[in-house]
Amino acid sequence: MFASSRPTVRRRALAAAGTAAVLAVTLAACGSSSDSPSMPGMDHGAKSSASSSASASSSMGDMPGMDHMADGNGLTDNKDGYRLTSKDTTLAGGKQAAYRFAVTGPDGKPVTAFALDQAKRMHFYAVRSDLTGFQHVHPTMAADGAWTTDLDTLAPGSWRMFASFTPDSGAGKGTSFVLSRTVTVPGTATKTPLPAAAKTADVDGYTVTVKGEPMAGMEHPLTVTVTKDGKPVTDLQPYLDTYAHLTAFHEGDTAFAHLHPTTKVNGDHGGPELSFNAELPTSGNWRLFLQFQTGGKLHTAAVTLNVG
Repeated sequence: MFASSRPTVRRRALAAAGTAAVLAVTLAACGSSSDSPSMPGMDHGAKSSASSSASASSSMGDMPGMDHMADGNGLTDNKDGYRLTSKDTTLAGGKQAAYRFAVTGPDGKPVTAFALDQAKRMHFYAVRSDLTGFQHVHPTMAADGAWTTDLDTLAPGSWRMFASFTPDSGAGKGTSFVLSRTVTVPGTATKTPLPAAAKTADVDGYTVTVKGEPMAGMEHPLTVTVTKDGKPVTDLQPYLDTYAHLTAFHEGDTAFAHLHPTTKVNGDHGGPELSFNAELPTSGNWRLFLQFQTGGKLHTAAVTLNVG
């Protein structure tokens, strides 16, 4: 009996020694991360997108908007059996236009059960290809699952229509999706160059300042400060269960990213600083649209952020 157990003992000893060696190598690598040129941003305490998402969901589960994080960049009309459908391929310019669409599930039938996400069952974005046009609206759904949204006047050119939603039944229950389709607005389209990257933007007498240097594919914090006439603004009102809604679109392909707020709402006195988790998947210029509300009026500030 003793003789037959010796190989097992040796194997266990070798396994323990191997584990110790791997642990030592791992600790050594962590301690030298600041010297590794192939891991930009790691010296700032950043984690990979997979690990950071896991830690964020466990430590920020009670933060507004953190319970629904959509995967992907939104540049497709179907994912995991869910499809964004619409007969509208063109929309008239020079006046308000109605866009009609539906979301079908893996069974091919219209989805009619949607979970609330930041106070709404559907967030809809219309974004012009050069990022000079942006609308964020909340459509209405008929009993048969047909959605309709009214859009303000659209400039001629190509527009991408994004639908952000979370099914509340079926195979995708609890999973957030962002799907999109394109439409054309007839007329002479003039492409406007994207404004240069900047830390500040002015809107309706307010100045918005963005602090943070996110790296592509990694989660980083962003801080937004709102001031007016050089003084801190502290009367931000709740908007969509938070004090500000922040969405980003990538220059060139209009890829979508929702930057998740981590500032808790506490009455009608938000500001001046607001915190967000930013995970922008690719490098380049991103156009950020910050929406906040004061005195019952919604303001939308746009700023260009360069991501390395």
